[in-house]
Amino acid sequence: MSENIHLLVVDDDREIRDLLTRYLTRHGYRVTAARDGQEMRKFLADRNIDLIVLDLMLPGEDGLALCRAVRAESGPPVVMLSAMGEDADRILGLEIGADDYLPKPFNPRELVARIKAVLRRSQAATPGGGPAAGAFFSFAGYMLDPAQRRLSAASGEEIALTAGEYELLLALVQRPRRVLSRDDLLEITRGRAAGPFDRSIDVQISRLRRKIESDPADPAIIKTVRSGGYIFSAEVGTP
Repeated sequence: MSENIHLLVVDDDREIRDLLTRYLTRHGYRVTAARDGQEMRKFLADRNIDLIVLDLMLPGEDGLALCRAVRAESGPPVVMLSAMGEDADRILGLEIGADDYLPKPFNPRELVARIKAVLRRSQAATPGGGPAAGAFFSFAGYMLDPAQRRLSAASGEEIALTAGEYELLLALVQRPRRVLSRDDLLEITRGRAAGPFDRSIDVQISRLRRKIESDPADPAIIKTVRSGGYIFSAEVGTP
């Protein structure tokens, strides 16, 4: 239930903070608002936060630095807000671990939809839903356990994945040797089509390659199909 979800809105613009707080509260969320990174850190330490709505341009520590810090501490998922035209910063935000982004100005209803999608991806499977216990996938020396949302290397070391990376990898592993377009992958993982300049799938593919490929520049597991999208080339087992 949304009323049990606690959101942290971080934006230095008081008008935007107040608007988002009122709107998200009307949609049943508990909302705490912070004006900068210092307040954000305080609330994260004092309260149980389920998701952060984080503005890119903040005084002092900017949104990129704060997102990096949250991800380094395995903190809650992040939806980043950024001004129109800052494509490079939005892409960098995804690269350092933001789970989704929304350019300003935006429709608050779309923000709610993005929040719901990110929370669905980040929450562990519940009893009676999602993969059954023991239904895991093996590929190229890795083991993906959907019940625990965990990726392990052959050594047993756990490989940290953001919610978006996990959902993308699961979508690929469940459809091996099949060409999937960016639109396909966005529809499977986020329930929406790609915009004309949407590079979020490309960014997450790049991040996954750095984590699972021996040579990310010459990938053997997730290959690019020219004018087609991507294909998961590794053999997948379900022991």
